[in-house]
Amino acid sequence: MGESLNVGMIGCGTISGQYLATFERLPDVQLTAVADADPERAGATARATGAAALSTEALLASDDVDLVVNLTIPAAHLAVSSASLDAGKHVYSEKPLGSTLSEATQLLQLATDNDVRLGCAPDTVLGSGIQTARRVVDDGLIGRPSSATAFMLGSGPERWHPSPEFYYQPGGGPLLDMGPYYLSALVHLLGPVRRVAGMAGRHLDERVVGSGPRAGNRFAVEVDTHVTALLEHDGGALTTMVMSFDVAGSEAPRIEVHGTAGSVSVPDPNRFDGAVRLRRGAATEWQEIEHSAGFLDGGRGCGISDLAQSLREGRPHRASAELAVHFLAVVDALERATRDRTVVDVETSCTRPEPLPLTGR
Repeated sequence: MGESLNVGMIGCGTISGQYLATFERLPDVQLTAVADADPERAGATARATGAAALSTEALLASDDVDLVVNLTIPAAHLAVSSASLDAGKHVYSEKPLGSTLSEATQLLQLATDNDVRLGCAPDTVLGSGIQTARRVVDDGLIGRPSSATAFMLGSGPERWHPSPEFYYQPGGGPLLDMGPYYLSALVHLLGPVRRVAGMAGRHLDERVVGSGPRAGNRFAVEVDTHVTALLEHDGGALTTMVMSFDVAGSEAPRIEVHGTAGSVSVPDPNRFDGAVRLRRGAATEWQEIEHSAGFLDGGRGCGISDLAQSLREGRPHRASAELAVHFLAVVDALERATRDRTVVDVETSCTRPEPLPLTGR
């Protein structure tokens, strides 16, 4: 493999456009092949990018593909990533890594067995917003971190997504869909989670497609759509986290971290940028902090650039499968905690990824 990492993308759906826009700006990532269950969609992506449109089997056999980007729906992540790893390809998967902790653990072991890298979204946590907030925490500007709040409160993706059913099937729901952004940010800020408690529920049996050619179609809800969680981090900080598709509107902050000397307001972890604000001691006003770490003007796929650089430098990549497995271990513990109405220990931990210095421009 040379300086540029040759990428084959499997799945040319809605999210792929954001990856493609980022690939154009990354000097160490080259898209060489695309595949999709719909050959016409793969062909359209190939014509727009200059990549080859291949079948999945041909893409996995290609010598021009070093890494597979798995952008399929969550239910297909295990099969596609497994086949890619067995083909000797590095893999970067959209989240979640698998639909269950068992699936994700299986993939991590497969990557180890084949001596290839396995990465997983989200990489928004590597943007200048979250990384600058992390630097505020690491530099001690809020003192010793003691607590945090994390809120994702919305009405669900069916208003804007033309085929939203998979969000409400096993492997979907607000916790598995949006939780990775929030938990990844919380691990960067406060470290891994060791114990959880929580409650969950669903309040509608059906949802309605709100846009596109299938607007008005009704579909069943098969997963919990509101989750309230309490998380205890390794350092002792306590996080209150709420993930919901059942809220019409909210003014709650995305993430705040509080410490013995102050508080930091953290931007939306679903974005790469956003304002970082600090309030210390007896101050009555928030102070906006200039971005000083992370990818400037980042986009989905920056984690692949970091993975490419990590291969050259012989270091761990930051958007790691270990963190993705830890997230699913937290989900697994939360499911048991909500079912049994008790506090549950999280089965796995992970290394807090290294901070990312200011990158870009």
